[in-house]
Amino acid sequence: MGETRDGISQQWDPQSSGIAARLQTHRAHGARVYDYILGGKDNYIVDREVGDASLQIWPALRVHMQEGRAFMHRSARYLATEKGIRQFLDIGTGLPTSPNLHETVQAVAPTSRIVYVDNDPIVLAHARALMQGSSEGKISYLDADMRDPERIINSPELAATLNLTQPVALTIISVVHFILDADEAYRVVRQLIDILPSGSWVALTVATDEFAPEVLTGVAKQYADHGEPLVWRTKAEAERFFDGLELEEPGVVQMHKWRRDPAEIANIADQDIAMYGGVAYKP
Repeated sequence: MGETRDGISQQWDPQSSGIAARLQTHRAHGARVYDYILGGKDNYIVDREVGDASLQIWPALRVHMQEGRAFMHRSARYLATEKGIRQFLDIGTGLPTSPNLHETVQAVAPTSRIVYVDNDPIVLAHARALMQGSSEGKISYLDADMRDPERIINSPELAATLNLTQPVALTIISVVHFILDADEAYRVVRQLIDILPSGSWVALTVATDEFAPEVLTGVAKQYADHGEPLVWRTKAEAERFFDGLELEEPGVVQMHKWRRDPAEIANIADQDIAMYGGVAYKP
């Protein structure tokens, strides 16, 4: 795929899609910064500026982001394989980077059904174009901000894809740190959990600076200075997102340590990972 001056693939025309006004190319976007740091091409100059400055401050950022993808793959595969979950609601999808969540779970169970949710028009445009699931399952894409859970809950895409009388896995990976107000963050996550039937699961990650506070202060400043502020949370604050749920072992831990081979964990320094992760059951 080619690239324009601003880093968008030439095959996608924001004018023809009718969403050019929403692109906000003057502001960084977490999904596009993530895409750039992981070697993607679907980003703007401002996203690259944030990525380069953050990597200069914290060279481990790329490792951290790779481990975020690895946690998503492990937790989704675990829920599909060990818990028999066949429905997934993924909040904060990000730009398509194979293997995507649906590829991971449909490799285990081709009939799995997935609803992807994101509020960036580039993410949604690429998701529709690039994410093709199995013929037995179903994938839907919803243009919505997680700060508006009613929009997600009441969407026709959700109703047409997921059966809310059967267990669902809610995955919220690498996104709640962009909701700065703690009360709002907990409320949004709780509203999404509340629609899930008993027997459902939640996989969630929460950004923290507890392992490298001085360095991560600089990273947060880069994001904020370019229009995408974020907030770090403590382990206790991360655990609060799981209130009322039954945490699966090993509980809320740095995400690279969740159900990981000890030999692999030994090769990753704690100070290189700035996110807690956990998976929990809704009784």
